[in-house]
Amino acid sequence: MERHHMANVGQYGFGAFDFPRGWFMIGSTNDVGETPVPVRFFGTDMVLYRGKSGKIHLVEAYCPHMGAHLAKNSTSYIVLDGEHVQNESIRCPFHGWRFDENGQCDNIPYSDFIPKTACLKTFPVKEFSGVIWTWHDPEGLEPDYPLPAFGNHYGEPGWLEWEMVHLGDLDIHGCEIVDNMADYGHMAPVHGSTECIYFANEFMDHVVHQYFGTRHRRPIEGGVHNMLVLDTWRTGPGILESDMVGQYHGFWLIASTPIEDGLERIWSGMMVRMNDGSTAPTPEEIAGAREFATIGISGLAQDVEIWTHKQDCINPMALPADGPYGRLRTWYRQFYNPRDKASELQKRANGRTVTLDRREEAGVESEVWPV
Repeated sequence: MERHHMANVGQYGFGAFDFPRGWFMIGSTNDVGETPVPVRFFGTDMVLYRGKSGKIHLVEAYCPHMGAHLAKNSTSYIVLDGEHVQNESIRCPFHGWRFDENGQCDNIPYSDFIPKTACLKTFPVKEFSGVIWTWHDPEGLEPDYPLPAFGNHYGEPGWLEWEMVHLGDLDIHGCEIVDNMADYGHMAPVHGSTECIYFANEFMDHVVHQYFGTRHRRPIEGGVHNMLVLDTWRTGPGILESDMVGQYHGFWLIASTPIEDGLERIWSGMMVRMNDGSTAPTPEEIAGAREFATIGISGLAQDVEIWTHKQDCINPMALPADGPYGRLRTWYRQFYNPRDKASELQKRANGRTVTLDRREEAGVESEVWPV
């Protein structure tokens, strides 16, 4: 019998909001061309469109006039005549009401009178590093932390740019994905670690790091002591970055965004250093970097298979050797509560937990990780 997730945030007891505060991916740059695109996140139907200048806009999906969906149409003459997007404005395919980039109606073809209340809700949106991002805040406030710079590697000479891969819409609450940050115990059975040397977490306000070093059943040549060494950090609930050094130097992005409360969309991509940037990469360097990126993304696919078929875990039966699940979920709660409660939750979570430290017996210098 098929199992059903859909445990909601109230069952987990995270806080006041159905959806968390933070920066979230809602698509890749190449997902949006001249045609407006329907999207749904945070339990809300929205429309992504690109103005004639190339600028991305994100607005609510339904026209305030009579409720038509602004993107789901292919037969209206508004669409057929190329009037769907004009400059930075979007026109409703039902009656032709046009809304500017601020959401205000600026033209009704058959009326000189335009109601002041004729406006669309707009949402903050940024296009950066090949990805389209939105800031979501149930309180409607401006971002309280910046969108990450992703190591400034996107477009940097010598680096293979990531191509974000959609890995599925998972019938799971986002916290089950975030739990991986503290999950030492799954590294060997799921990912093939053969000799784990160091695993620690550090909580720093809206960021949590995972420091991990391991030898692997897949040979790792080069790097530090022939290990895979990762500094992985999550900036808020929706963005995970990992700076990883093994056979190549890779920079990994995992993005997850709630569609509904209990339904999560997940993407992954990896940038890889091909050479020092002083010369154009050779076909061999490009092929090797692409293979490394593919291997990394396939590693996340191993997690996705687990997440797809597991039950909700509202109260983990956690061992000390598993990693600090409780501390991680305390950190996670800050994004589901008003900002005036965030600092209290940060203070409760902040600090470091070392789950495993075998550096001395493995003959690995302490300087590889923060002590």
